[in-house]
Amino acid sequence: MTLPEINTLFSTDEKCRELLERLRWPEGVACPRCKDRRVSRMKEYARFECVGCEYQFTVMSGTIFHDTHLPLPTWFLAVLLLCEARKGMSANQVKRTLGVSYKTAWYLCHRIRAAMASTEKSMLHGTVEMDETYVGGIQRGHQHKPGHPECKKQIVIGLRQRGGETRFFHAEDAKSGTLAQYIKDNVSEDVDVIVTDEFNAYPPAMKATGLTAKHKTIKHKAKIYVDGEIHTNTVESAFSLLKRGIIGSWHRISAKHLEAYLQEMEFRFNRRNSKDLFVDTLRHMVTSDPVTFEELTA
Repeated sequence: MTLPEINTLFSTDEKCRELLERLRWPEGVACPRCKDRRVSRMKEYARFECVGCEYQFTVMSGTIFHDTHLPLPTWFLAVLLLCEARKGMSANQVKRTLGVSYKTAWYLCHRIRAAMASTEKSMLHGTVEMDETYVGGIQRGHQHKPGHPECKKQIVIGLRQRGGETRFFHAEDAKSGTLAQYIKDNVSEDVDVIVTDEFNAYPPAMKATGLTAKHKTIKHKAKIYVDGEIHTNTVESAFSLLKRGIIGSWHRISAKHLEAYLQEMEFRFNRRNSKDLFVDTLRHMVTSDPVTFEELTA
């Protein structure tokens, strides 16, 4: 989907609603409360009324769009901007591009990210690479080292299946127990190989998950970066794109919201070759629960 296509196909609220209705109710409109399909369309405000429970609703009720005051064409443009920005787009840039306030742009972006985070994820298999990285700017002296009480850097764990999907996680620490839990939750027991560097927390993590026999290590300290099929270059390339997004697009990310940005990058990265990225994002937005401004700023 391109910007001229958005402006042509979805120039009015009515045209946007038609698409959202097809995405939310592919088998026909159903009441969000009682799921009854005996629904009548009202002329005013593009509303529906359930015959069974008499609940009145719109296609946006109970979704990411809930209680929005923005025109739907503006929403569609914002979704396109976040989908097509390979390294992400800051709320300030969205504000300037769409002509809205910073608060509106920030809230808009975070609601789209919340929908991206609501996707179902399959277990990784085949050859999986795992690595950890640290984000949070430059700190001088001994306090820059992760684990130091004054260190402000945040830990990001990455998992990437070769030829498959990527996972990013904002972790509290990089201890073996934490790594083992991410492996259990995201990597299939039938994985062929799991490749890491020689970080000392990986062997006990593999032992805890029963994957010691399938664990391969690349020895970066010995300046060996590729040993046949043993390397972590694939997950490191995903980290590289993430850091370019943080440095070049978002600039400042609070630790509180880091997970949301990771989910956005993961969602877009895993669908980077999809022609349906825009529509897929909208589909998740009309099937996800609403997110309030108070929840985001609590």
